[in-house]
Amino acid sequence: MTQIESPTPTTTLAGGSALDRFFKLSERRTTVSREIRGGITTFVAMAYVILLVPLILGGVTDIDGNHLSIAQLTTATAFSAGLSTVLMGLVGNVPLALAAGLGVVPVVAFQAAPHMTWPQTMGLVVLMGLIIVIMAATGLRTLIINAIPVALKHAIGVGIGMFIAMIGLVSAGVVGHGSAGGPPVTLGVDGHLQGWPVVVFAVGLLLMLALYIRKVPGAILISIAISTVLAIVINWAAKIDPKTWGTVVPEAPKSLFATPDFGLMFNIDLFGGFARAGGLIASVVLFTLVLTGFFDAMGTVFGVSDEAGLLDEKGTLPGIGKILTVDGIAQVIGGLSGGAGSTVYVESATGVGEGARTGLTSVVTGGLFCAAVFFTPLAAVVPIQAAAPALVLVGALMMTQARKIDWNDLEIAVPAFITIALMPFTYSITNGVGAGLIAYTVIKLARGKFSEIHWLVGAVSLVFAAYFGINGIEQVLGG
Repeated sequence: MTQIESPTPTTTLAGGSALDRFFKLSERRTTVSREIRGGITTFVAMAYVILLVPLILGGVTDIDGNHLSIAQLTTATAFSAGLSTVLMGLVGNVPLALAAGLGVVPVVAFQAAPHMTWPQTMGLVVLMGLIIVIMAATGLRTLIINAIPVALKHAIGVGIGMFIAMIGLVSAGVVGHGSAGGPPVTLGVDGHLQGWPVVVFAVGLLLMLALYIRKVPGAILISIAISTVLAIVINWAAKIDPKTWGTVVPEAPKSLFATPDFGLMFNIDLFGGFARAGGLIASVVLFTLVLTGFFDAMGTVFGVSDEAGLLDEKGTLPGIGKILTVDGIAQVIGGLSGGAGSTVYVESATGVGEGARTGLTSVVTGGLFCAAVFFTPLAAVVPIQAAAPALVLVGALMMTQARKIDWNDLEIAVPAFITIALMPFTYSITNGVGAGLIAYTVIKLARGKFSEIHWLVGAVSLVFAAYFGINGIEQVLGG
């Protein structure tokens, strides 16, 4: 993308302060105000997880029919996101925010919980995190990531851009589910845009585009704030059915404070799931969790870091070992707190779109998540229709990374296309990464270029082949 113009660092950083040196603000040509603005923007774009994750996990029962408390889940989600994101900022010094992974949450809710209790399920989440930490600490995770061709890393960034744009369009009601016998997706509902929430999205997107193109500082954050106020006014005046807004209904909060409930903290049974569900089922769930957590984070880390201009000329990210270790620790934190494991979020790109370049942004975002433990009513103010334009805009900006791919070389162009296409089409970063690696390996084998396939890429391709065929493998072993 066209890089955001960097201000002269000394305009905000007088003579290299301790803050400047710790976060390398001048070195990355950014300012304190820009980092703070980026942190706030990322939080606003991600705040929906504080409500969404509890709704998903709280809506299902474990094998004994037990529900998790929505209040406790809300506290666990906000707390684990805040602690993990601050840790990423301080240790990794990158503008990456973490929260309960939306790729991991469905596995926890619909693949693990039906076979074991909630404490046993959270035990598997902690084990997943520990495995990822070990892989990062031993350097195995870094070796795998560095073995992936640079062009495919750029394709991952492009695919993530399309993925988050798709999330924004679907969440805002611009893209809808097709009816039986018709196209799988449609414009709005039955081919038409309907309702005031879509109007809020459209106004917010057009305003955001206008401000961003004119290089207005805080364009994304300003647009989200104005759209939120518009949504509150419309919701009050038009008496709209709350269901049309989705997870968050834009209403002025009745109170500012809420008492956090840490009742789920440390309520885990580390190995009980293997006894309750059986070794095979528990192992399949753990395998799925590790693979999803590993590659969701990998794709997002490189996609967002590439957008922020943090990759070197070889396509590697300095300090990647520390970053990946923190990601694994965040998975453990998520399980110990009683929610799904935390991982890097694609919405981090919204802060990068505001110019964020360092871990100071993550410290700001994490601090806001920690504060949200006490201010959960405020998290229910911003509707997804107000935040979704940021996802669409950032998706468009990340799409420009496609220019770094040699589309004339079919050996890389085809795997790159498959990587890019499957992320939005299957709603999964992991699926896109896996399919792209398999395609790359098969094409190189077909051309007889065995020496060009890094042995780790070949091994990971085999792992993904097992991942895609896990249902068949499970049936064969179970039978």
